[in-house]
Amino acid sequence: MKLIITDIENFHIPVEGACKIIKPKGSIHPCTGCFGCWIKTPGKCVIHDGYEDTGIYIGKCTELILVSQCCYGSVSPFVKNVQDRALSYIHPDFVLRKGELHHKRRYKNVILLSACFYGADLTDREKETARNLLKANADNYDGQVKKICFYRTTEEMGNIVL
Repeated sequence: MKLIITDIENFHIPVEGACKIIKPKGSIHPCTGCFGCWIKTPGKCVIHDGYEDTGIYIGKCTELILVSQCCYGSVSPFVKNVQDRALSYIHPDFVLRKGELHHKRRYKNVILLSACFYGADLTDREKETARNLLKANADNYDGQVKKICFYRTTEEMGNIVL
């Protein structure tokens, strides 16, 4: 299954195969860093606002696709908030991976991570930062980067299929 996290409320990009789409609906509360998703309800956020199952969805996906405005070389605040609320995807224990200390995966799936960024007048430095950030996210998820694309507007994404 593909999991798409997007900041586009009226998301209409065609998707091949089974997918789950997380997009803005109501308010999302920020992660409080309480670690309840590790201790009280392993794998599930303790904040009940409609986004508490994000970690579980990541645990079921084979591909995670971020469709987001590029904000200073990062994802939009909404997409970042959803990613933060998925802390439960990882396990509190640590492992060495590629000579770096990372959290263990809670689930057995290996994620392919892709991003479709949009934003007018993105600089080369912002694009480089976004590529590095996605690679770091893939390392943290113990996954791999599949592809990264940049578009000037959301309308330019009208010809793609995810």
